[in-house]
Amino acid sequence: MESQRPPPLLVLLLAILFAIGAPSSSLAHAAATPSLHPVVLVPGNTCGQLDARLTDEYEPPTPGCGVPTQGRGWFRLWENFTALQEDPTLLPCYADQLRLVYDHAAGDYRDAPGVRTRLVSFGTTRSFRFDDPARKNVCMEALVEALEGAGYREGANLFGAPYDFRYAPAAPGLTSKVFSDFSSGLRLLVERASRRNGGKQVILVTHSLGGLFAMVFLDRSPLAWRRRYVKHLVMLCLGVGGSPLNMWPLAFTAATSPLQPSLVGTVLTYGNRSFASMFSLLPSPAVYGDTPLVITRAKNYSASNMAEYLAAVGISEEQVALYRTRALPVTLGLRAPLVPMTSINGIGVPTIDKLVFWDGNFTAMPEVVNGDGDGQINLQTVLALERLVGNDPDQGYFKSILIPNTTHRGMISDESALKRVVSEILGAN
Repeated sequence: MESQRPPPLLVLLLAILFAIGAPSSSLAHAAATPSLHPVVLVPGNTCGQLDARLTDEYEPPTPGCGVPTQGRGWFRLWENFTALQEDPTLLPCYADQLRLVYDHAAGDYRDAPGVRTRLVSFGTTRSFRFDDPARKNVCMEALVEALEGAGYREGANLFGAPYDFRYAPAAPGLTSKVFSDFSSGLRLLVERASRRNGGKQVILVTHSLGGLFAMVFLDRSPLAWRRRYVKHLVMLCLGVGGSPLNMWPLAFTAATSPLQPSLVGTVLTYGNRSFASMFSLLPSPAVYGDTPLVITRAKNYSASNMAEYLAAVGISEEQVALYRTRALPVTLGLRAPLVPMTSINGIGVPTIDKLVFWDGNFTAMPEVVNGDGDGQINLQTVLALERLVGNDPDQGYFKSILIPNTTHRGMISDESALKRVVSEILGAN
């Protein structure tokens, strides 16, 4: 049963207070908490923190890795900025320990042999706070603070649903234990948030890859459950067609990477070749078709012949087969969530449309041809989302907002964008 709407005057007052930058006070919290619908935040890629421990089965890539030097206890694997500052030699260790392998017997991805990982702080927003200060503008920490300024409180009506960003949803009928566990945890979290708030429905707020996880989660949840527990989906910075930008990291390995050495840079190269999630945001043939996305003198590559491109840059036959059978069907099968939805995206920022490796050297820095978007998500995929969701006769409420001159990161860090996002969340109440 849908909960009662809060008094419109209260929602308006909260929006005005946030818009003028009024500080959060105990009085504001006391007034806002009983009437606001709870919010669950699902962050973007690389925003779930991970712990790890090693066993004797682990075969280190360098003498500085492994049980003798790293011990047998749990340690912060992703992202341990402080440890890497103190001992940069750990970089190849952490990169190797983050990789995934495909287990044929289980028909699923798993941690590398000898490595055990666990997600940190599911249910809270604490995992959005990294010890690297630069990450504040990447993983929703600024959005958490903005929501707190509007009357939300951690653990009362504000919750976080981080996930292991290395994994991804698999095609229906195939095993994806980590995503299934995430879905079960998110379902229980939503129900708990609702109970703690008098049965009010929950507002899901996602950023980037978190939007894909949320859309698949909702599609695979019973419609009656969605209508009972989900008040609104506010999806930031995601379309439905992937991005040509995501074809670039697959073109080089850690040894040939033009990026600066860092844990993030290494994961974007070496690590991502093993991650299931890397293949989930490749350009969709349903959106891009035969449009050339990677151009060489000898051959052009499009979303329609993505498997040929993956083979050309050295992706193994096994991984290409996994792309075809596990990732691509999810991309092609995305559907309207059938809950009220607001999509907010940045535009007016140069965003890669095409990559040119004219001499066919995929380890070189490419020339880029830019189009419109937020620097990572192309406007073309946002328009595809509008068609997918807006044209579904069963969808009901759908709103698409385009914010000029707003980057992918700026959507959750720039003051003006944050005000608009929080205003829409308050409006969804």
